[in-house]
Amino acid sequence: MTQPVSPPRDTAGKTPPIGRLPAWRGLLARADVRTLSLLGVLAVLVVIGGATKPDEFLDTRNLQLVLTQASVIGVVTVGMTFVITSGGIDLSVGAIVALSSVWATTVATQEYGFAGILFTAMIVGLGCGLVNGLLVAYGRVVPFIATLAMLASARGLALQITDGKTQIVTVDGVLKLGERDSYVLGVPPLVLVFAIVTIVGWLLLNRTTFGRRTVAVGGNAEAARLAGIDVRRQRLYLYLLSGLCCGIAAFLLIVLAGSGQNTNGNLYELDAIAAAIIGGTLLSGGRGTITGSVLGVLIFTTITNIFALNNLQSDVQQIAKGAIIVAAVLVQRRAPSTT
Repeated sequence: MTQPVSPPRDTAGKTPPIGRLPAWRGLLARADVRTLSLLGVLAVLVVIGGATKPDEFLDTRNLQLVLTQASVIGVVTVGMTFVITSGGIDLSVGAIVALSSVWATTVATQEYGFAGILFTAMIVGLGCGLVNGLLVAYGRVVPFIATLAMLASARGLALQITDGKTQIVTVDGVLKLGERDSYVLGVPPLVLVFAIVTIVGWLLLNRTTFGRRTVAVGGNAEAARLAGIDVRRQRLYLYLLSGLCCGIAAFLLIVLAGSGQNTNGNLYELDAIAAAIIGGTLLSGGRGTITGSVLGVLIFTTITNIFALNNLQSDVQQIAKGAIIVAAVLVQRRAPSTT
């Protein structure tokens, strides 16, 4: 009569629960292949940049510049990721950034100092997001049309406020944030803000009821409604969140440029959408990833930096970005759907 085989024991002599993998194998099993692929692409770009311009690309100041530039569009992309995950779209983010930046840098606003500029940028962003949300959620206007109208209106208002002129910031507290003396352990303050927004966005999407409702609305709005989710209110909140992110990005841009211009945020909507898509957020809604979106932003920013250092034409850069976007969409179409 054969003896039963004893289950394997760990180094402590205890029997591991049936079906539980060792820690390192469990980590690999849960690893997101798409995220690892994006990290691989980013690593390849770093190698290319280091090979073509080693002294310039790998310089600490240049790497700080890349992260700083990624911070502005990155904050916008976090808000865009939530909107796209819900099945919507926001074409007005660049225009909202422009309007927020010029409104926050008027002479009247600057009289209130640092707090006045920050508060104005955020409240203008929230106001624009509120209008978008009301039109989409309660006015039942198609998101493409509603946000396109906001794009045109915000750009026009920004031009009217500035009269086509650059508004110089004179508040020392704002200007000092862009100086090297304000860096924390070599990290620019703008990058720290971007990191905080990213962490909050990740927690909000992956660890809260708000995030689960966002995914549910994007996956099937009617099923979400039948499950008791107030779809209209959720969409309103999402456009408010997108507007708030635009307001924060506008303040970061003010710090970075030291001025407000009606041309700020040009094509940010395309960059944010592209970064979210290649990061793994479905254009049709129902799936979103903050980590992937941030990696998408870093990839595009690194490409821009490499092209600039090598004195390559901007049109070639745009073609390269377009090819990356098409490839990402094709991968999404061929990949099996996940929950």
